[in-house]
Amino acid sequence: MTTKLNRRFTAAPMMEWSDTHCRSFWRLLTKEAVLYSEMVTTGALIHGDRKRFLDFNASEHPLALQLGGSDPKALAECAKMAEDWGYDEVNLNCGCPSDRVQNNMIGACLMAEPALVAECMSAMQNAVKIPVTIKHRIGIDDMEDYEGMVNFVSTVASAGCKTFIVHARKAWLKGLSPKENREVPPLQYDKVVRLKQEHPELEIIINGGITSIEQSLKLLEDVDGVMLGREIYQNPYLLAEVDQRIYGVEKSVVSREEVMEGFIAYATEQVAKGVRINYMTRHILGLYQGLPGSRKFRRVISEQAYKPNAGLEVIKAALDVLNELPFTSELTN
Repeated sequence: MTTKLNRRFTAAPMMEWSDTHCRSFWRLLTKEAVLYSEMVTTGALIHGDRKRFLDFNASEHPLALQLGGSDPKALAECAKMAEDWGYDEVNLNCGCPSDRVQNNMIGACLMAEPALVAECMSAMQNAVKIPVTIKHRIGIDDMEDYEGMVNFVSTVASAGCKTFIVHARKAWLKGLSPKENREVPPLQYDKVVRLKQEHPELEIIINGGITSIEQSLKLLEDVDGVMLGREIYQNPYLLAEVDQRIYGVEKSVVSREEVMEGFIAYATEQVAKGVRINYMTRHILGLYQGLPGSRKFRRVISEQAYKPNAGLEVIKAALDVLNELPFTSELTN
């Protein structure tokens, strides 16, 4: 049975960041937000270690798997894997601008091929009962921003897709690195808002440059959902207010201390299974961002967690730094 998805607030798919340990940590902060996996290519799933790419913890629901690919048959096969594995949604990546994925007809370059994308979406939808969604840019290269995006969205929507996650920047496939493509092209929220106004029948989720709950609430006046990525990774405690302020859940905001108690319990289970502590602790470095001692908290973890025999004592040592604060004036940011 799949979880009903309310995409008012979603956590972006981020390569090398939003893995199962990261998502399990985020779940200690928000129960309502929809979480997205790192992008997994169809080739990796069909020919690689499926368990490595697909395994997740039950606490991660509601959870979507993002796929990278452009072959309808392969995408349909992988969408079925996702459904069988227990994911609540499958999302197609049409926004990644890296050269590596372009060469394999994956990511943002697919915005130039709306008919192919529509064929892919149709094949995936026919293979599964869970929702199939798409994440894309407002345009690529010299594509006329708004008209090109509308043509792309309309073509894909004609195949039955109802949910579009729009990164409100163009992607320049030549001349900018993936990092630059997340920062250099200007944000154009107005085009995403206009898309929703002109296509009220579609679920439109906006992504790109969102840094606060206040900004999210403002954007939610005009679109159906927001997606945050780098901000919640670097400042994860922002997620602690999502359930109350975005979803209207009546409960107290979880404290950082409660989050760390839950994380230590999770890490204890994972270490017992043979998972190295640094695979998990790298995701909690920003939990105390902006507070006195946060820099030394990060330093303890960064310097100690990678040692060959490091264990749970690394987390406790980092917390000890924070506990010493009233007596140690130097521990300030």
